[in-house]
Amino acid sequence: MSLPRRKITLVVGARPNFMKVAALVEAMVSDTRWQPYLVHTGQHYDAELSEVFFDQLKLPRPDVNLGVGSGSHASQTAHIMLRFETVLEEHKPDLVVVVGDVNSTLACSLVAAKLCIPVAHIEAGLRSFDRTMPEEINRMLTDALAEYLFASEPAAVNNLRREGIPEQRVFLVGNVMIDTLKRFLLLARKSRIHEQLRLSVDGKSVPCPYAVLTLHRHSNVDQRERLQGLMDAICQISQQIPMVFPVHPRTRKQLSDFGLDDLLAKKGSRIMPLPPLAYLDFVALMEKATFVMTDSGGIQEETTVLDVPCLTVRENTERPITVSEGTNEIVGTSPEKILLAAAKILRGESKRAQAPALWDGFAARRIVHILEEQYS
Repeated sequence: MSLPRRKITLVVGARPNFMKVAALVEAMVSDTRWQPYLVHTGQHYDAELSEVFFDQLKLPRPDVNLGVGSGSHASQTAHIMLRFETVLEEHKPDLVVVVGDVNSTLACSLVAAKLCIPVAHIEAGLRSFDRTMPEEINRMLTDALAEYLFASEPAAVNNLRREGIPEQRVFLVGNVMIDTLKRFLLLARKSRIHEQLRLSVDGKSVPCPYAVLTLHRHSNVDQRERLQGLMDAICQISQQIPMVFPVHPRTRKQLSDFGLDDLLAKKGSRIMPLPPLAYLDFVALMEKATFVMTDSGGIQEETTVLDVPCLTVRENTERPITVSEGTNEIVGTSPEKILLAAAKILRGESKRAQAPALWDGFAARRIVHILEEQYS
């Protein structure tokens, strides 16, 4: 007699969540012991930031979309909680799985915990030790609520140990973001994005030198002086190498509100502003880039595995293994330091790396195996 299937609610909300949950869904769909139920909070509601990911990552359509949209941290978190509570009361899952550190992560964890439904947190234990970051608050509170904490690197395990999390609740499993990267890398290499952006040499498949830029964190784009300083530095770098810049909707709005749109077309610069890119196109651009400049956590991880130099425009990182073993360099937000770091790479003096232990494409399978043991 077969055992009843376990009902697991998987939560996605922001762009990085889709890549992480895709690996978990892929690991679960072939196992009859699991009944995954996908909830999209709608935290990222723009089609380029969500819908395209379901298509490219072969994710099933969400069983429910909460349609929360944008808003302040308090407003967004509150709306997610109100709508997610209804979902859990109707669906009654055995487990709620959350990923990362966005508002959806914390909101859904809090609702589940108060309904006495166990929570599993993917990417548990990551810490920047900077409580001015909303993401840091989300990480810490989610880890305090979670029953199962799945860590991607040893430093995260040590952080949880210091915070008094019982050892039996913590599991070092690797990086689900890298599972998806490895799964789709060959397909990404078929992208025509280099030709579309005229980054190929004589129309051939070999790209000419270029860099990739992403910028979206509140600390970088919400202050006019900070954003202008960063854009001035980026303009100078682009005089030496084209900078492909998929512009996050929030960043585009801030550039417009601050009257900085003209910096994207400043004379002599070669910034290439684009709408947000589909996952496969962006991976293709990252893999062939001379370097990537970013304030994203996930991109620090992907560039490490792709062995592409990464300059992180922040004062810290919650992913220290990308610095100690990877290609990542924390350059801060000083235009002078950013220019020096970029010049060093352009001289050929860049960090090289290899993938950290357990970043092998099988993290999701490890997570599913551990859950099978816990629920057997």
